[in-house]
Amino acid sequence: MSRTMSVTDSIIVDAAPALVYDRLSDPTAMGRWSPENRGATVRGDRRDAYVGMVFEGRNKRGAARWTTRCTVTAADPGERFAFRVHAIGLRRPLLPGPIATWEYRFEAVDGATRVTETWTDDRRRWPDFLANAFDRLATGGKTFAQFQTGNIRTTLKRLKAALEADAPGTGH
Repeated sequence: MSRTMSVTDSIIVDAAPALVYDRLSDPTAMGRWSPENRGATVRGDRRDAYVGMVFEGRNKRGAARWTTRCTVTAADPGERFAFRVHAIGLRRPLLPGPIATWEYRFEAVDGATRVTETWTDDRRRWPDFLANAFDRLATGGKTFAQFQTGNIRTTLKRLKAALEADAPGTGH
């Protein structure tokens, strides 16, 4: 069975693209929305997102916990934020290798923002049968594409609820 290498979903958030970008491009805040991420530690002193920024994400799925090393690959305020995950480990991301790329696009729509989240499987060298077997073990029976489809939907819904509750003048 061949793999689905990328999944995407969108939601309309009643907030300006610049505000949505500002919140989503802060890796330390991702744990507020993601069902797996528990926050991140940014390397260096600079906190605004920039291409080349490195951060380590803390993650949890059931009883499993792990840390990833990520590098920001796009930081275009109000338009696009992306990072690639390129190392993983239990307490420290010691095992290097291409894992995944996460991308967020922001599009102004009638005074609101369409947020599009995309996950791409970067494990291109893994044979499909091996990736699918590993994925099903790691997710309780799903491929990562199936699993990430649910994670993306949850993240977008939580992001929408949080930003609309915080946004002035939305009536929420």
